[in-house]
Amino acid sequence: MAPRQHAPSRRARRSSYRDGARRARAPIGSGERRELVRNRLIESRLTPNAISLTGLLLNVLAAVLVWEQLFFLGGVAFVVGSIMDTLDGRYSRMSGKGTPFGAFLDSTLDRIEEGIVLTAVAGYFAVQGNRAAAAAVVVAVLASLMVSYTRARAEALGVECKVGIATRPVRVVILAIGLIFAKGASLGEFELLQPAVYVLAALSLITVAQRIWHVRAALSV
Repeated sequence: MAPRQHAPSRRARRSSYRDGARRARAPIGSGERRELVRNRLIESRLTPNAISLTGLLLNVLAAVLVWEQLFFLGGVAFVVGSIMDTLDGRYSRMSGKGTPFGAFLDSTLDRIEEGIVLTAVAGYFAVQGNRAAAAAVVVAVLASLMVSYTRARAEALGVECKVGIATRPVRVVILAIGLIFAKGASLGEFELLQPAVYVLAALSLITVAQRIWHVRAALSV
């Protein structure tokens, strides 16, 4: 005959209830909270391509605002759009939703977004009759495209090429500072858009030269 199992005493049941309530009231740690948010995002319908396209729309808005000489708002839209460009790659790796086409689309849109905002800046300088600054913007656009192109060609040859001082995050910061502190913006009487354009053009050219030299050295070994 099997031994009789005694029901837990009232004191044991009360202690078990208190322990369960204490665990339920325990605060969620930051690590658990991040994991919860991560799982919710992965389970959602959000895709990396949607984030990339949102960044494109924000940069188009930034270009329109710059053309209307609303530089501060344009700078804010440009910064937020550029942050979206950073998040789409991270979200792609985190969620596992990335595709080869998504990576291609991300890189393509990055070039378009940077170019369209700089085109608006060049248009502003052209309307103002500032030919030197407009020409500097054109140089900055071409050099920034070459910064990306040299890396792509180097990696096609099996050479990692992330060297250089004017990487995309650096270029974003320089242009954003120039827009937010442009003439007529709401932050004081600064005029940093024109200096920012000159710095952007110069550093981008230097970065192209740095990458060419780096690839030459790597392939000469």
